[in-house]
Amino acid sequence: MNKLKMKKSFLLSLVSAGVLAGCALPGLGSGSGEKGITVAGVTSTEGLIMSYVVEGMIEHYMDDMDVQVINNLGSSTVSHQALLNGDANIAGVKYTGTSLTGELGEDPITDPEKALEVVVEGFDKEFDLKWFPSYGFANSYAFMVTKETAEEYGLEKISDLEPYALEMNAGVDNSWIEREGDGYDAFLDTYGFDFNRVYPMQIGLVYDALQAGSMDIILGYSTDGRIASYDLVVLEDDLQLFPPYDASPLATNEILETYPELEGILLRMEGMISEEQMQEMNYEADNNLKEPKVVADDFLEDNNYFEDGSSNTEGGE
Repeated sequence: MNKLKMKKSFLLSLVSAGVLAGCALPGLGSGSGEKGITVAGVTSTEGLIMSYVVEGMIEHYMDDMDVQVINNLGSSTVSHQALLNGDANIAGVKYTGTSLTGELGEDPITDPEKALEVVVEGFDKEFDLKWFPSYGFANSYAFMVTKETAEEYGLEKISDLEPYALEMNAGVDNSWIEREGDGYDAFLDTYGFDFNRVYPMQIGLVYDALQAGSMDIILGYSTDGRIASYDLVVLEDDLQLFPPYDASPLATNEILETYPELEGILLRMEGMISEEQMQEMNYEADNNLKEPKVVADDFLEDNNYFEDGSSNTEGGE
């Protein structure tokens, strides 16, 4: 693997984030809340869908509100900067593990409740932002294999791989190799075994590589829609290598003070979206090529905008 190229790419990403940190995002108006509410979404399918879920909830309960969605903001760091700059008021989805080590610069925490406590307190104190309770799903790194491989070797958890790992080639996200805390080095220390070869690649390619038989095991994301479409088996992280990546909305305290009813709307989504439902929504967008907004609107209509305080849990099965 060419570590030099990977490090150069990582440095370029940091430079890009640093440039954005010093100025408002180009082409965006103020998100101060004086004329409406602006939701920031990241580039991933899941990020797109959840920004439209938030938009749909606000429009449903505040029918005279002008809601704007800014999507494709690249990363959690960029969407965070949009809120700090006043270009947006709400982040459609944030993940505890990502923001804990990213925006807050803390060490990884494997206890989900403790991780949530730290980000809630940290974002309020350092950034004047309110981190809301989880939607109910987490999007964590996850090792996965085909159903046939799982049955052949009796694989249910990561530790089950140890007797066979040196026969297997693994496809992983480029950034995971150099990642601190829960990356490749931490995997070796935690589980005590290695694979035959580890191939870094773009995260979107790992699923196709596994399906094509080019890889025996991959590291993907636990809510990816291709898990269902490719009939993959997610292995339990039994030694808790990966910190929790519980998903939540985030809002500026300023916008919550401007529109007090907004807090109740965002709280309606607490615990209402399961991992299976998020997988299915991602599948609808990635596999069935539905627009993320259509996927979000259909999901909210199917669940009656959580007006009765419950979710159609059968939607993800």
